[in-house]
Amino acid sequence: MDRPTRMGRWSLPRWLGRGLMRSRIWVAANALMAIAFLFSVIVQVNDPDPFRWIAIYSLALVACTLELLERGHWYLPAVTAAIAGIWALALAPNVVGQVPFFAMFGDWEMHDVGIELSRETYGLFAVVIWMAVLVVAVAIRRSRLGAES
Repeated sequence: MDRPTRMGRWSLPRWLGRGLMRSRIWVAANALMAIAFLFSVIVQVNDPDPFRWIAIYSLALVACTLELLERGHWYLPAVTAAIAGIWALALAPNVVGQVPFFAMFGDWEMHDVGIELSRETYGLFAVVIWMAVLVVAVAIRRSRLGAES
């Protein structure tokens, strides 16, 4: 019988704590997100205000890379998620209900400020979601290491 792995107040099945973070699916998903964040950094070079966007996507890229190397700590993705979340919530009133979701996929060029804000907001939400996944992944990995000691 598998003994549960402790993660704060919750218990996870031991197979989840032990196997998921080493699985090929996890590595592939995290690598895919790292590549997406790298691409996001690269395309910001042509943005009128590139530095803050390069900074947030670079933080997400570093967090993914550290997790791929199994050297990540919870605080980098947590802080990155907090910054991106606050920023996304500040932009959201100009997007939600104002710009149709699929309008941001119509063209590569920016024809409308609303479409640009939509892309920026959903990009920040993507950062928030993946950084939250990384915080959980780090917690699982840390609890697994503690359980094996």
